Amino acid sequence: MSRLSLVLGWVFCNHYWYENGGYLFLTSYIMRTHGSKKQQDVMKNVGRKQVRKVFEALDTLGNTKWRVNGRVLGVVEYLWAAGGNIAGLIDRKDVPIPEKPRLEELKQIQEWKWSVKKAEKINLERHSLRCDTELKLSVAQKMKEEEGFYYPHNIDFRGRAYPMHSHLNHLSCDLCRGLLEFAEGRPLGKSGLHWLKIHLANLYAGGIEKLSYDERLAFVENHLHDIFDSADNPINGNRWWLGAEDPFQCLAACINLSEGLRSSSPNSVLSHLPIHQDGSCNGLQHYAALGRDSLEAAAVNLVASERPADVYSEIAVRVHDIMRRDSNKDPAVYPNALLARVLIDQIDRKLVKQTVMTSVYGVTFVGAREQMKRRLQEKGLINDEQLLFTAACYAAKVTLTALGEIFGAARVIMRWLGDCAKVITSENHLVSWTTPLGLPVIQPYCKTERHLIKTSLQFLALRREGNTVDAKKQKSAFPPNFIHSLDSSHMMMTALACRDAGLSFAGVHDSFWTHACDVEKMNHILREKFVELYNMPILENLLEGFETSYPGLAFPPVPKRGDFDLGKVLESPYFFN
Repeated sequence: MSRLSLVLGWVFCNHYWYENGGYLFLTSYIMRTHGSKKQQDVMKNVGRKQVRKVFEALDTLGNTKWRVNGRVLGVVEYLWAAGGNIAGLIDRKDVPIPEKPRLEELKQIQEWKWSVKKAEKINLERHSLRCDTELKLSVAQKMKEEEGFYYPHNIDFRGRAYPMHSHLNHLSCDLCRGLLEFAEGRPLGKSGLHWLKIHLANLYAGGIEKLSYDERLAFVENHLHDIFDSADNPINGNRWWLGAEDPFQCLAACINLSEGLRSSSPNSVLSHLPIHQDGSCNGLQHYAALGRDSLEAAAVNLVASERPADVYSEIAVRVHDIMRRDSNKDPAVYPNALLARVLIDQIDRKLVKQTVMTSVYGVTFVGAREQMKRRLQEKGLINDEQLLFTAACYAAKVTLTALGEIFGAARVIMRWLGDCAKVITSENHLVSWTTPLGLPVIQPYCKTERHLIKTSLQFLALRREGNTVDAKKQKSAFPPNFIHSLDSSHMMMTALACRDAGLSFAGVHDSFWTHACDVEKMNHILREKFVELYNMPILENLLEGFETSYPGLAFPPVPKRGDFDLGKVLESPYFFN
């Protein structure tokens, strides 16, 4: 193991290997257990060989060398000194507190009190966000002269990897991602300029991922003047980059792309920029691979096509069709007809996207309703609070119905996982399983116990983890946690293969990063590893593990699979894009 791994990685140096790693002078636990003794005990007792690949993957992530992008940092510092409130930066000024009205009318006084309370809440939130921004900038300013630095990683209980530094890291917001780049620069090569352009298009406009690669390249070609202007004069130019969905990352891409396009030898231009390849609604991709359903596989780009399939737009169309049918019904018989007439012109991709994304991770009806309420508030067409609430309820119900029409096989697997959890918790057991990489996972959800301690002055109420399983939470959390454990396995398998191929690699759950010149190699690797992962009998192994761990319990059989050929993933250009 390299010296770097000894300093920044995870090592098997003695019996307490699970807490030796991270930083040289600050050893840390490999798993973020948040004080759960049950999880700590599982990690202490697991065999070292069983989790060696997990440790090697964390070492690979920790071996990636980063540096601060000085040009982007200079722009951020200027905008922050000027007061913020631009490019996603929080406003450095507080909102004014309303003055008390002179008239002592009860209604006016009550409205004034509410407005004061609202203003104070906004100012508290702004103060918190300002402190967060100051911390991020202070770290960037201290590290800007460093040739490079590293991010040790550890995992949560499902196996998802996270950088251990909490303020400035690549899992954070656009500000942090824009400020960071690979310390190692690599020539753009034959394909680097191509992927750099696609990366810039992806960063600029929301929904552009539903366009073909040729259309994204055309978007960039049509904005070359804006791109050059953004790179040359980001502060006093036309500020095209500020219109991007991820402005600071967009600015970094404009700078790098301008260097490449202006060079007499673009292939030899060094690029430090991480190029992202993101899964298409990745949670549903994992369900489609588990269920082998051809319709679901096509909906989430497991199948090659000329243009990327956009599941959010497809759901939006189905929601619109359902509401159109409802709007034609008699309101006296079907009250939702009126709601359908109010909402039918507000249905779009953005309205349903968050609910579709989170449905695979166990979003409840209440959660979906709140998501819809926020999106409808942003549109600003419904001002009545009661109407907004009922409209959000109806929109959430219709969206979940439309989702079930397309992803029926995924719903079957979700229910099967929930039923297995119900069987396990019926005997007061915690749901536990082992990931394909050998990591033991145990859901920590137990009901808390309350203890009263009497002192000479008062009673103290202490809460601690109890031994009674929280059956409801165990059941609802198992499907999303299981999928998270699979996407973490895919990321780690990809990280190890990229290491063996000599690629720089960074992973943000379902977003994989490498140099522009290496994107094609990484794309090939991540598809191979996805197919390798799902050629394993994952659900059968899960059931076998349950039956071995709980021999006295009867579990439902594994759901039947479809006939989708996983090998098609290897030829799908928009599987990750």
